[in-house]
Amino acid sequence: VLANEQVVNNECERCGATVKLRDLKQWFFKITEYADRLLDDLSELENWPQRVRTMQSNWIGRSEGVEIKFELEDSELVLDCFTTRVDTLFGVTFIVMAVDHPLAKKLLKKGGREEGIDYINEVKKLKIQDRTEINRKGFFTGCYAINPVTSKKVPVYLTGYIVMEYGTGIVMGVPAHDQRDFEFVEKAQLDIPVTQVIKPEGSGIEELTEAYVGNGVLINSGEYDGLSNLEGMKRITKSLEKKDMAKRTVHYRLRDWLISRQRYWGAPIPVIYCDKCGINPVPEEELPVYLPENVDFAPRGDGKSPLSASEEFVNTKCPLCGNPAKRDTDTMDTFVDSSWYFLRYLSSNDSEKPFDKDLVDRWLPVNQYVGGVEHAILHLLYSRFIVKFLYDKGYVGFKEPFKNLFTQGMITRNGSKMSKSAGNVISPDELIEKYGADTVRIYTLFIGPPEKDAEWNQRAVEGAWRFVNRVWRIYDNNEDIFKNRAPHRDSVDPESLNDVQLALYRKVQQTIFKVKRDLLGGSFHFNTAISALMELTNEIYNFTDINFGISERDEISVNLLIDAFNNLILLLAPIAPHLCEELRELCGYKTTVFKEKLPIENEKYLESERFTLIVQVNGKVRARIDVDSDCSDDKLKKMALSNERVKKFIKTGGIKRVIVVQNKLVNIVIA
Repeated sequence: VLANEQVVNNECERCGATVKLRDLKQWFFKITEYADRLLDDLSELENWPQRVRTMQSNWIGRSEGVEIKFELEDSELVLDCFTTRVDTLFGVTFIVMAVDHPLAKKLLKKGGREEGIDYINEVKKLKIQDRTEINRKGFFTGCYAINPVTSKKVPVYLTGYIVMEYGTGIVMGVPAHDQRDFEFVEKAQLDIPVTQVIKPEGSGIEELTEAYVGNGVLINSGEYDGLSNLEGMKRITKSLEKKDMAKRTVHYRLRDWLISRQRYWGAPIPVIYCDKCGINPVPEEELPVYLPENVDFAPRGDGKSPLSASEEFVNTKCPLCGNPAKRDTDTMDTFVDSSWYFLRYLSSNDSEKPFDKDLVDRWLPVNQYVGGVEHAILHLLYSRFIVKFLYDKGYVGFKEPFKNLFTQGMITRNGSKMSKSAGNVISPDELIEKYGADTVRIYTLFIGPPEKDAEWNQRAVEGAWRFVNRVWRIYDNNEDIFKNRAPHRDSVDPESLNDVQLALYRKVQQTIFKVKRDLLGGSFHFNTAISALMELTNEIYNFTDINFGISERDEISVNLLIDAFNNLILLLAPIAPHLCEELRELCGYKTTVFKEKLPIENEKYLESERFTLIVQVNGKVRARIDVDSDCSDDKLKKMALSNERVKKFIKTGGIKRVIVVQNKLVNIVIA
């Protein structure tokens, strides 16, 4: 038994066996009873992504329209068509019916077209999403329906692009005003008229090259000609209602939730079948029903659950008459479990009831929920339904399960979503063995904005590894400064700093602000927090005499360097805990970094009054100069050309041009 997404080209994605559809008697949760509430209450979920709310709204698919009766020629049968466009009724020139409609085979028999059974079977082999291909030819049933406003005969077709999951499973074909119908007639090369009944206001009648779906003026519509289509819609509906040929109704795309699964895992469906008493629930005192452990999983080809082969499980007694009876052998869809697990978490050891109402009302709903957008119309919708049902029964005191929702993107590899079945999963164990756990953590968080899909890049893991090593080398290259020298709080007085020192101090304050904002602000943008920490790491390198910067280690510079490195460790610790814990211990701290509070920025120094000017010669960095933010381009040029380090590189060739990027860099191009 497979889910739709496990079927590829009508074959099992794992073993390649041909997949067959089979009708089964199964159990459903009547989620459609909650369709309006699930839809209307989306407006209360202000802290959910709009994308998810739109997906749920579209999935529920509430449509207010009219059900119109099309009588079948020479028959007492009536075909009910749901439409939201009564104004196009005069343009109906054919009817299409879903292949799995209960009347489909009856119409084939009546029309003498019983060979259409092969067409039905062909379409049924396809996945639902593949049935809706426009260019699949329909099959004429041999029957005609009567258009209730024109009294003309219109042919009835079976087709794959109409499904029973929406409306009545029968749709009126209006090729002039529905693009899908237009393409069906065109691509199937059917001899069906395309009758235009609406034209844009103020325009003439032109030959249609595509369906016209806008508003306008009614034409070819009998007594309604000349009316706006919106006014015509009201009058046509009213006229048909008087003749008992139509009724206003609401339809939903949402179907009831099928919970039966023909497999071993999952909660057994607690139902007993008795020849005398019928279908009855397992008595409450006998719950829960446990899965048997001695089960034969060998496939038998009958489409039944492995549980059906366990006589010990199947055979029981009727709770009403005591006669021999049988258990239901299907198990529940595992989405049933995931739809309420957050309630059970609070009472995981309670053997008397699923959860404690006082506890769940105290701790729930969930403040922040994180999950993939692929669950928008499954897990998230089911959870909302379950909570609303429990609220109605008085078991919980809230109507929605999750206050805030964040949906992360998917990680792909070689263009496909990472999954075990696709065989493209990267094991973290190998990466951790080679690069360490912190490298894997940093790369995973740095891969991109968390709400976006991202492609796994093995080489980029090495970039994270180099960053880890750069942080470690700051300590290693300055061990005499850092070892056992934990800084005193407020050990740096910004008022006493020179320009070079102040640039580093300012960078530290800005980094504290950015990292805390990105880690704690609810955006989950860990990638930008890591980027800010990388920039601070570079700034610390620039400050030390490993690169160029200070030439003498005065006490102020030493304290500033220690303070900057300590703040780097504190901010990086949630992301690279092993590295930071060890560095902190080496720096002389006696307590774990995770008992420390995050640093507090000095707001006075968040604005950049100065910046580090990058000086390049033929694109290669040759110097960094701390300058005022309001320096003109000419002044930046002069400062770059007069820098002693830069002079060494430009004396070998003539200067062809100097490029200035304001507040960023100067690039000197030499011959």
